Amino acid sequence: MSQLDFSFFTWEFFRSFVLNGLIFSVTLTLVAMVGGILLGTVLALMRLSGIRALALPAAAYVNTLRSIPLVMVILWFFLLVPFLIGRPIDAAMSAFITFTLFEAAYYSEIMRAGIQSVPQGQQHAGYAMGMTYGQTMGLVVLPQAFRNMLPVLLTQTIILFQDTSLVYAIGAYDLLKGFEIAGRNLNRPIEAYLLAALFYFVICFTLSMAVRKLQARIQIIR
Repeated sequence: MSQLDFSFFTWEFFRSFVLNGLIFSVTLTLVAMVGGILLGTVLALMRLSGIRALALPAAAYVNTLRSIPLVMVILWFFLLVPFLIGRPIDAAMSAFITFTLFEAAYYSEIMRAGIQSVPQGQQHAGYAMGMTYGQTMGLVVLPQAFRNMLPVLLTQTIILFQDTSLVYAIGAYDLLKGFEIAGRNLNRPIEAYLLAALFYFVICFTLSMAVRKLQARIQIIR
């Protein structure tokens, strides 16, 4: 431990190597979260619709992606899709698409549990007022389901941020890649990886504490 030297960790180091990677990781997390929740909600509604033509494909999509490691999905998309369409795909764009499609499967299960947590009487009341299935879900059920599942959705988003480090497999410049390049250029790989671990810990721990406080406030309001 006495041989470790962190004196290179300055603002110039952070700006040159880490900042762009951090911006990419945060952007990827936000895009995949929004897109995943939207697509996941659609998948959840399809599975709960009672229509086999909608429920079966949605269930197959969710179960398939939840059974495959994310890094394999990232590699398959990055390597196979360009082969099928006949042109390469940028690593960053590939990461945005892959993470959104993959996370949708997990957000779908969260939203499905949230929808099922809303008492059936709420849905029946909507039908009694003349609402359609879509109106009842959009105006009555989904707002309550989203509120019930908000802490879980945010927890999944923290996991998503951690998983962004897997884009190293296709060469995208994320937070971990920035530290890796810095450690290689400055000949301080151990210190660079330790700093990367510290960065991930501080960010994820802070977000976890915020989610815990939010969950406590929601419970108090109820």
